[in-house]
Amino acid sequence: MISVPFLDLEKLHQTIREPLDRAYHRVIDSGWFSMGPELEAFENEFADYCEVKHCIGVGNGLEALHLLLRAYGIGPGDEVIVPSNTFIATWLAVSQSGATPVPVEPNEDTHNINTALISTAITDRTRAIMPVHLYGQPADMDPINDLAEKYGLIVIEDAAQAQGARYKNQRVGSLGHAAATSFYPGKNLGALGDGGAVLTNDETIANKVRQLRNYGSKVKYQHDLPGYNSRLDELQAAFLRVKLAKLDAWNVLRREIACQYSKLLADANVSLPFVPEFAEPVWHLYVIRNKQRDALKEHLEQQGVSTVIHYPTPPHLQACYQDFRGQQLPIAEILANEVLSLPISPVLESVELGHVTKSIHNFLNSPESLTS
Repeated sequence: MISVPFLDLEKLHQTIREPLDRAYHRVIDSGWFSMGPELEAFENEFADYCEVKHCIGVGNGLEALHLLLRAYGIGPGDEVIVPSNTFIATWLAVSQSGATPVPVEPNEDTHNINTALISTAITDRTRAIMPVHLYGQPADMDPINDLAEKYGLIVIEDAAQAQGARYKNQRVGSLGHAAATSFYPGKNLGALGDGGAVLTNDETIANKVRQLRNYGSKVKYQHDLPGYNSRLDELQAAFLRVKLAKLDAWNVLRREIACQYSKLLADANVSLPFVPEFAEPVWHLYVIRNKQRDALKEHLEQQGVSTVIHYPTPPHLQACYQDFRGQQLPIAEILANEVLSLPISPVLESVELGHVTKSIHNFLNSPESLTS
C-alpha cells in the first residue's frame, strides 16, 4: 500500500541539501550566531521579496504579532478584531499584549474573515484589525483597509500561512500597516526550527520592533524599553536564505497540485476550496469539507494517507478562553467539525496524489458513506 505523509520535510530538504550544508558551514565557520550578517542579509532579501521597506527577524510568529501590538502601543483596555476561525496564536498575541480579542466569523466560501461583519464588531475601544491569510489565501483586504481608514484603526496582517501569495497583484505582507509571519518548519517558507518576522513600510514601527526584540536596547547595555529576547538566529536566517530562493518555484508546484486535486475531486461529494478573483493563493493547505469528516479521515489513515484537521477546536472553545464560551460563533464551529487538510507539498508525487483522491472517492462511494 502507498504511504502518503502529510508533509515530507525530509524529502523536501534533500532537494536542497547541498546549499543547506553550505549555509550551515558558513555560519559555523564565521563564529557569529546572533544578530549578524546572515540575519541582515535575509531581512533585506525577504523585505524585497515581500515588497516592503523593512523586515525584522524574530523568534517566532506569535512573538512577531505580539511585538507589533506592543510597538503600536496596543494594550489593556484596547480591543483587536480577529477571525473566529484561525490558529490560536492570532488570539494569544492580542491577549499577551493585554488587549481583548474580538472575534468575527468567517466567510463560508473562503474560510477567511467575513469583511461584511467587521463593522458591527468595531467599538470605541477598537484599535486594530488583524486579518489572517488562512491556508495561503489572502483575505479581502480592500474593505478591511477602508474600514481602518474610516475608524482610524491599525491593520496587522497575520501572514504566517501565505508567504508569496498576492492580493490584486500585491504581495501579502505589504497590504496593511504591518504584517507578521512565521517560519515554523511546516510553512511554505519554513526554517529548520522556530522563527518569525515583522514586515512594514513604517520606519518608526520597524525601529521599535528591532528594539523590543533585543531587550529594549538600541545600544548594548542601554535599555530604553522593557523589551524581550526574540531574535531570529544566524543559522535559521542562513537556512531561510536558501529556501527563499526556492519559494516561488515551490509555490508554483503547490498551485499545480491544488489544481489537480480540484480537478480529480470535482465530482466528489466534498466541498472544495474557493478562490476569489482577487486572490493568488500559495496553497499552504488544501482544505476540503465533508459532514462525515472524522470517518473520512479514519478511512484515509487506513489507506496510508496522513491528513490534518486545521483546526479541530476554535479559539473561543479552548480552555484558555473560557470567558468566550457563551459567544455564538456557529460558522467557526461548523468548519471545525467539517474541514480536512489533504497532503500538499512541492515534493508530493502524482502517484501519491492519485492515491489520495482515489481513496476519497472509494470512501464516498462506499455503502456506509451513502447510507450515513
